Amino acid sequence: MVNYGMSPADALKSATSVAGRVLHMDIGQVKPGMLADLIAVEGDPTKDITTLRRVKLVMKGGVLYKQ
Repeated sequence: MVNYGMSPADALKSATSVAGRVLHMDIGQVKPGMLADLIAVEGDPTKDITTLRRVKLVMKGGVLYKQ
C-alpha cells in the first residue's frame, strides 16, 4: 500500500463529515433524521481505501438502488 500522508480513515472523514463542517452543511453523517446517501463495501475502508471499489449496496435519499 502506498502512503500518501493521510490514513484511509482520515481520507474518508475529509470527504464526508469534515467536508460538511467546512461547508456549514449538515451532511456526511449517519444519524437519525437524515436521509441516507451511503454505500456499503466489502471490507474495511478505514484500513484499506481500495475497498471503496467493491460496492455491495447503494442507498440515495433512503432508497436502495443496488444490493
